[in-house]
Amino acid sequence: MFKKLKKELQIKIDEDKGQLFLGDPHKDLRLLMLRPIDLIEFLEFAGTNAMDIIIWTGKNIGKNFMEKFFYQKDWSDVDLSTKKQVILGILEGFGLLGFGYLRGIFKEDHILISVYNSLVEEEKTNVMAKNLCYLYEGLLNGVMASLGIEAESEEIECMLLGGEKCTFKFTLTNQRFGEEDIDPDETEAVTEFLSTL
Repeated sequence: MFKKLKKELQIKIDEDKGQLFLGDPHKDLRLLMLRPIDLIEFLEFAGTNAMDIIIWTGKNIGKNFMEKFFYQKDWSDVDLSTKKQVILGILEGFGLLGFGYLRGIFKEDHILISVYNSLVEEEKTNVMAKNLCYLYEGLLNGVMASLGIEAESEEIECMLLGGEKCTFKFTLTNQRFGEEDIDPDETEAVTEFLSTL
């Protein structure tokens, strides 16, 4: 699975259309290059107190990414161990797309996802940069929802508030990870195919 995933995470250029794609163009996962300030200015349309709207927008982007990347796969019969590996692969994919360096820690009843060198870092002095945190939270919520993982999310560390990274906690409401999937304290899980690079 991971060799295939590594191949599919490559960015391809369709020179005839002048378009970037993630993976094969038939997936229609087109890429748009934006600076963080472009995203912030777009998110300003939601207003300064529109956290739910921005999270919802990110969630829809995350779901669309999953549907395109995995051909609308049915995840209902897939075990949590496999879903953990898929999440790690997706975090790697987001990193390759320029979202920063994303890593996960998996515990029995929650997942911690940390984003280093996030889009927020470039706009730390902009008060509206917090909207990017909400977008990240929504994006990751979309991934969880697509995999059928029900979880309550919250940001527990933020670069804008003096943290070294932005960390999101997803508290599981319908499932638990088994012992074989639980990471030691402060050891961030890395997808298996990283070692093949």
